[in-house]
Amino acid sequence: MSDKALLDGKVAIVTGAGRGVGREIALLMAQKGASVVVNDLGGTGGGEGEDALPATEVVNEIKAAGGNAVANFDSVTDSAAAQGMVDQAIENFGKLDIVVNNAGIVRDAIFHKMTEDEWDQVIAVHLKGAYNVSRAAATVFREQQSGRMIHMTSTSGLIGNFGQANYAAAKLGMVGLSRSVALDMARYNVTSNAIGPFAWSRLIGTIPIKSEEERIRVERLKSMTPAKVAPLVAALASDAAQNVSGQVFVSRGSEVMLLSQPRPVRSMARPDGWTPESILEHAFPAFSSTLVPLERSADVFCWDPV
Repeated sequence: MSDKALLDGKVAIVTGAGRGVGREIALLMAQKGASVVVNDLGGTGGGEGEDALPATEVVNEIKAAGGNAVANFDSVTDSAAAQGMVDQAIENFGKLDIVVNNAGIVRDAIFHKMTEDEWDQVIAVHLKGAYNVSRAAATVFREQQSGRMIHMTSTSGLIGNFGQANYAAAKLGMVGLSRSVALDMARYNVTSNAIGPFAWSRLIGTIPIKSEEERIRVERLKSMTPAKVAPLVAALASDAAQNVSGQVFVSRGSEVMLLSQPRPVRSMARPDGWTPESILEHAFPAFSSTLVPLERSADVFCWDPV
């Protein structure tokens, strides 16, 4: 393995690391010197089934290049299994320094047709899964007074998209989780950040193409390979990023972006207080030029990736 200095001696858990973005993160972290617990249940993009092959293949690839890795085939939705991932890292490598919450599924549906199961399963894998693994790692990080948590969010939650209420809610929830972890654990030198990755993956490939606009967008996504997301993750996982925490980034092809976070943009006050009528008559008209339009991720990120 070349250039091990950046993460030399570190130990990482990467969830959903058998394919796509997670696979590339695990490979790069190993290349940079980290020992990696490669977690992947091996299910379909919708979360069905299990297969040990994806995680095993990534582990074999890391070992063949001279790195250290072990496979884990458990579901992040199980809190006991998440604790088992942390225990596995310590048993095999003696410590744990980095958690990358990447595991995910999609079950897209227009909101008024979305079932409770489609909602529950997506929330369970993304948001509860991120909580489970982060919570299990938090005790270790607190005791050793250091740690890195990196959570994969999405512009579907940060901005919006059609037919993804479950996915968007989970992914925006992960931003809140990341921010809370950053605040609660700063005293223990633990950082927590979120990344919205643009990359072609099997999850993106499940989105139906219903228009020429969507076809063009899909072709644009195909040029953004998962490997281009991994460097930002590795950078945030390093000791040199100790002063970067509670932030939201986007990785889009060769672009790295720091996103704004909600802050007041307009304010009005009345000494005698507000009524519904006065809000409608004065406040809403004053705010009208600043209201955020109903846009999708593709509307905001409308230029070709660099």
